[in-house]
Amino acid sequence: MTVSTADLWDERGPELESIALNFGDFGAKDSFSGPARTVRCYQDNALAKSTLSQPSDGAVLIIDGGGSIATALMGDMIAELAVSNGWAGVVINGAVRDRVALSSMGLGIKALASNPRKSAKTGEGELDVTLEIGGATIRPGAMVFADPDGVVVEK
Repeated sequence: MTVSTADLWDERGPELESIALNFGDFGAKDSFSGPARTVRCYQDNALAKSTLSQPSDGAVLIIDGGGSIATALMGDMIAELAVSNGWAGVVINGAVRDRVALSSMGLGIKALASNPRKSAKTGEGELDVTLEIGGATIRPGAMVFADPDGVVVEK
């Protein structure tokens, strides 16, 4: 990504929505962009793991964990899958773990917090559904742009 989200907003504001959450940067890349894939899950990362295990041509996975930081929805092993499968980044409305390892991986990772507690692995959740996070609507396939200022998505 070569243009900042602030500049993009100035140029295309009416075409965009901003996810109004205070995300932290956890990966080695603090700026990334790509078409959205979406997962809705709550304290269960099996669906996110299976999605990131599939080849991607620079997509961004948006995970709606309901804002829960009680368990981590991604750690170093799942992030390694994302890197090896060509994902540009992951935006998590929830927590991660393995912060030190994540910080050296060539992946953009935004999340609300970290928590060492692992999540359930039952596979409950929904894939490629429209999400509402932080006042923004995220549709599968919409372009996502993320940098240290935040995350914006095409309407």
